[in-house]
Amino acid sequence: MIQSASLAAARAAYGIEADCIREMLEFFDDEAFSRAVEMLAAAPRIGAAGCGHSGIACQHFAHLMCCIERPARFISPAEAVHGATGFLQRGDVMLLASRGGKTKELLPIADICKAKGVGIITVTENLSSPLAEQADVVLKQHVNRETDKYNMQGTTSTTALCMIFHALQAALIEETGYQANQFALIHPGGAVGERLNHRAL
Repeated sequence: MIQSASLAAARAAYGIEADCIREMLEFFDDEAFSRAVEMLAAAPRIGAAGCGHSGIACQHFAHLMCCIERPARFISPAEAVHGATGFLQRGDVMLLASRGGKTKELLPIADICKAKGVGIITVTENLSSPLAEQADVVLKQHVNRETDKYNMQGTTSTTALCMIFHALQAALIEETGYQANQFALIHPGGAVGERLNHRAL
């Protein structure tokens, strides 16, 4: 058995993240969120970029969009300034995730998007940050604290970011009229695919 302090830290992590998600609703901006959903619903293509844990969450976001047939891809910040932003064309949307809103690797991507006529959605805690100021829409990320005792690991902040992405997908399913049979076609694998396609028969 591990130390009692270790078990206490593990149990506390559940409470920290649960509290964060509850508190996030206090910062939910109907107008900004609605605009973000409208932009994503209308975009022929969607890009997403972030660094570190935010980047990993953005990969998840791109997959969520593909799962509801909104063509999307994660664009590595390193590759973005070496031609990968060619994926994006006028009328597309780029989502940039940065808790502090100052991630230097993302600033050139915002500049490219502005020059190309690509809409920008920024997810950040800092509504007055450089990335927020470049955005067409800013979604507020709220983090109470990270789960580790030093408050430094990207734990709660990653959960908060993914919660915003999950909320966007849930709203887009409603706005676009996405149907389960559409997902059944593109997701024949695994237990979910078996369940959906069995119902479709």
